[in-house]
Amino acid sequence: MDESSKSLPTSHLLGSVPAVISEEKNASNYEVPEANLQIFPPNSRGERGRGYQTLGSPTEGFEQQPANGWKGVFNISSYIQFFDVDTDIVLNRLMSSFYPIGGDFSLKIDANPDLYGLIWISTTLVFVLAAFGNCATYLMQKHSDSSTSWSFDVSYMNVAAGSVYGYVIVVPLAFYFLLQYLGSKPSLVRFWCLWGYSLFVFVVASFLLLIPVELLRWIIIILAGSSSACFVALNLRSYIEGSDLSLMVVAAFFLQMALAIFIKVWFFP
Repeated sequence: MDESSKSLPTSHLLGSVPAVISEEKNASNYEVPEANLQIFPPNSRGERGRGYQTLGSPTEGFEQQPANGWKGVFNISSYIQFFDVDTDIVLNRLMSSFYPIGGDFSLKIDANPDLYGLIWISTTLVFVLAAFGNCATYLMQKHSDSSTSWSFDVSYMNVAAGSVYGYVIVVPLAFYFLLQYLGSKPSLVRFWCLWGYSLFVFVVASFLLLIPVELLRWIIIILAGSSSACFVALNLRSYIEGSDLSLMVVAAFFLQMALAIFIKVWFFP
């Protein structure tokens, strides 16, 4: 081999030892950047220019707002607890509405008042009054005149919906604000629950009011109204115990009786 070829530098060759040593030195001096996890894809709902967000910063869209104050009124999750009842609880409360003398219904709903009974019972009563009211009117007319033909009065549905829903919402609301003004500490949800279950006796009485005997109808509606009125009055007394508000109990009693008479006069004439 030529002597001149031996004197050539070999550090630039790939397999040479100096090249490996220099690369190891460079690798040892290289600092690994700190890892920063990012969410993909970037949040398009945030502010402009924010781009990717780190894992440590929560996304604004998933932050849960506290359901307190007036914000809770418009939050659906605030009402879930009032529908968390099973069939056994509802049936037990329905049966309690038929025994008004006990007055322990307020104790049963104290821990878990529900709005399920309010909506279900009032809606059922609306359809029952509209349907059975037309049937009762037809049977009474048919009893006096055999040539009477069947006709369905749609106005019964409108009157039933307006009167039942209006009564079961406005009356408890009025008692709530009045008792609160007088220094008591009532619960609006418990009042709605109480008045809602008090209407169930009218659903049962509507079946009996189909009997085309006027005197028997009055007896049925007076008994049903008295039972519902005692149920509301005796359970309402537990919220105003120790206060000179007995007039409120009397007012609640007569309001229930007025509703019973209205049902008889309008839907079962």
